[in-house]
Amino acid sequence: MFYFTLILGTLISISSYTWMGMWLGLEINLLSIIPLMSNSNNSMAAEAAMKYFITQTMASMIFLFSLIMMSLNFYFMMNNFILTSMLYSSLFIKMGAAPFHFWFPEIMEGLSWSNSFIMLTWQKIAPLVLITYPNFNSFKFMILIVIFCTLISGIMGMNQTNMRKILAYSSINHLSWMLSSMLFFESIWIFYFLVYFITTFNIVIILNLFNIFHINQLFSSLNQYPLIKFFFMLNFLSLGGLPPFIGFLPKWLTIQMLIKMNLFSLSLIVIVMTLITLFFYLRIVTLGTTLTSKSKLINKNYLKSFNTFYLINFIILMMLLFITLMFNLN
Repeated sequence: MFYFTLILGTLISISSYTWMGMWLGLEINLLSIIPLMSNSNNSMAAEAAMKYFITQTMASMIFLFSLIMMSLNFYFMMNNFILTSMLYSSLFIKMGAAPFHFWFPEIMEGLSWSNSFIMLTWQKIAPLVLITYPNFNSFKFMILIVIFCTLISGIMGMNQTNMRKILAYSSINHLSWMLSSMLFFESIWIFYFLVYFITTFNIVIILNLFNIFHINQLFSSLNQYPLIKFFFMLNFLSLGGLPPFIGFLPKWLTIQMLIKMNLFSLSLIVIVMTLITLFFYLRIVTLGTTLTSKSKLINKNYLKSFNTFYLINFIILMMLLFITLMFNLN
């Protein structure tokens, strides 16, 4: 039931023609995710649900306040830029974008992998779509948020050993790319999000199956299944945007768009800081290639059940080779 209302809240929010309808959808979404987060005997999950509720409530209050001020035309008290910045800030708080991100990694640490996947992907859809709606001059504010996301995700993610926190800071970095592509062409960020959604799903499903939460657990659990470990590492490289994997294509399109719009400094900052985030992706992959398995036994029945999963992964990860050739020929 709660999964249904979770999806319903997001659909109401992104399909509504009024701001109040959008706010209503966001609140339905919030009231649906809280029971899912707290549906556990783990005290950390209950604490995470409480922190998430308080944070989202504050964001909703800012969202409503800015809408009320705009509807009453109180521009003699606050100019248009301040009200727009408040409206955007409330949405950035809801999705965990920097510098409003402080709650996000802490909450992720206390969640199960299924709830973590929802937080990393589904909970960002409605705020991202709503950001594309306001017809205000928010270009400078968006660029500022993009820079914050790239800087903070790269610096804060380097020393993490908790897989949920690593994916949280990775998500903040990917938000910077989606917001960058959103500045001019909406179709690019939608494609970027779909690639991010699929790649994150492939990673989370493996982490959930093997009950992995820290780096030191990662390859001690996967060493018995080298094929699964191989696809896990490929997905991580794809998530980092390393060519020739599918995760590289939306980054490449975004860079091309930024350069065409003469945003050279922004593209340079995003690229350099993404190279830093690529460090903790490569650290995980390096651990996987250097650590050897103590057992060469492979559970054939287990691998047989994953045949479809392997096939889908292989197609997704390698299809970019053909897409890249098509783009170059054009």
